[in-house]
Amino acid sequence: MTPAPIPIDEEQRLLALRALLVLDTPPEERFDCITRFAASEFGVSVALVSLVDENRQWFKSRTGIDACETARDISFCGHAIEGSGVFVIEDARLDTRFSDNPLVTGDPFIRFYAGAPLILPGGMRVGTLCVIDTEPRTFSRIDQAILASLGEVTVEELMRQACEP
Repeated sequence: MTPAPIPIDEEQRLLALRALLVLDTPPEERFDCITRFAASEFGVSVALVSLVDENRQWFKSRTGIDACETARDISFCGHAIEGSGVFVIEDARLDTRFSDNPLVTGDPFIRFYAGAPLILPGGMRVGTLCVIDTEPRTFSRIDQAILASLGEVTVEELMRQACEP
């Protein structure tokens, strides 16, 4: 297993994440609607709005999984926030970064992962909108574009949340 590298702008990224005032808040329908739609659109068992803080990835919204968070060092999302495009792992068992990851070898038995980075104005990547399945699958350029667009909608909702009194 290869833990994701810590971004060069980690301090600023964490400040931007905290400024959203969303960590550890209750579930909200506006985010749950996005994850339900993503799970349905892509026919996957799990969809998450995942925010990556110092030591964990915390799920603002989750469909198809009971866990509220996982450790950052085993997260797929920690890798996904390194880039600006959709991060896709078609079969985690075949990827040396993830093949011995406890999320692959044990529950929830991740095989497929696609995550669109949640990029705030100013460029900080605070998390992902991701879809996960227990079966390997392909993810077309069109699928990636749809997931990226849903990620942009998620960012709009996060920004709206940060601006509410």
